[in-house]
Amino acid sequence: MLEDCKTARERWGGVHRLIDRWLEQREGLLVVLNELEQSCDADLETITKERIDTFSETLMDYISAGHFEVYPQLREEARAFDDTAALNIADRLLERLEMSTELVLSFDEDYSTPVRCQRFLPRLPAWLERLKKGLSERFGLEDQLIARLHDEHAPAEGIS
Repeated sequence: MLEDCKTARERWGGVHRLIDRWLEQREGLLVVLNELEQSCDADLETITKERIDTFSETLMDYISAGHFEVYPQLREEARAFDDTAALNIADRLLERLEMSTELVLSFDEDYSTPVRCQRFLPRLPAWLERLKKGLSERFGLEDQLIARLHDEHAPAEGIS
């Protein structure tokens, strides 16, 4: 997944600074996810609530940036170009993104307090696996959203 993230960043890296920062956030999220997953494999009992909170905050920041910054900007670009087809595609993709958003919110709830964190710690490896699958689908949908708007509205190649 990390390699796919780098590929997306290379492809759309110069499109917009907002998207650049968001793709960097995505990469950072994957690094934190991989580190937490490796810690689970090494010794689950040593994982602290603070470590889970760091991951959860990174995850929530990424999801929030998409919902409140990037997606509205992409929709605004489509509106600016009067691209109703892109807006329709965006609506369908955003609807499908809701499933992974709900997954992230459920994870955050399960690990929201020290008591819940302790109770659900044995489930953390399975949770991380579910999140990886959900995020993988999410990133694919987000990439489609970016590609549709970028491919349709970007200047011709070779023009700065």
